[in-house]
Amino acid sequence: MGNKQTGKELLSCFFYFNFNLGEDKIMNKVICVYSASSTTIDKIYFDAAEELGRKIAENSDILLYGGGLLGLMGAVAKAVHDNIGKVIGVIPKALNLKGVVYETCDELIITEGMRERKAVMDTKSDVFIALPGGYGTLDELLEIINLKQLKYHNKPIVILNINNFYDEILKQFEHIINQQFAKPEYKKLYFVTSNIQEALEYIESYKPQKFGSK
Repeated sequence: MGNKQTGKELLSCFFYFNFNLGEDKIMNKVICVYSASSTTIDKIYFDAAEELGRKIAENSDILLYGGGLLGLMGAVAKAVHDNIGKVIGVIPKALNLKGVVYETCDELIITEGMRERKAVMDTKSDVFIALPGGYGTLDELLEIINLKQLKYHNKPIVILNINNFYDEILKQFEHIINQQFAKPEYKKLYFVTSNIQEALEYIESYKPQKFGSK
């Protein structure tokens, strides 16, 4: 098993975020991937997770994720390792269980709870990518979008709309804007694609953007 850390010493960073990515290319980016732990979903989603993990490793970037063994979480982590990449897992102690946690993470950070887990993932990551997922994935995705809107960070966010999974949620985002609960410019807070190579190219060319006040 990789190195273990507790999340206690990181709690003081709960509301700390890196405001500037800079305009130069970041080498060995830490890419946070939000995804599902379900094992009963369609193979198309596993194929996408494996492709993403492979390309993260091939680009010499680092995967940071929720530390799970199962579902898309496990698929992306194993694909990174299969291609000689590095994996950082962040998992709350309640889920640090055999058969649940991916024990071969190169670094495993154990937090007190879910909120601390998200804070660690936020602070350690340079990029955020959402694969399809359930309530937990949506919680993570919406929070990181909201934090960018509130200017706690200015990092790239990618929604991987595999198999049109996010279509209805994206329609709801449009409805929010049309009803003037959010500004049209906030559609630029995130990038949507179903193509993994296109997602990574967006990340490589990303320039931090300035948004008006909420």
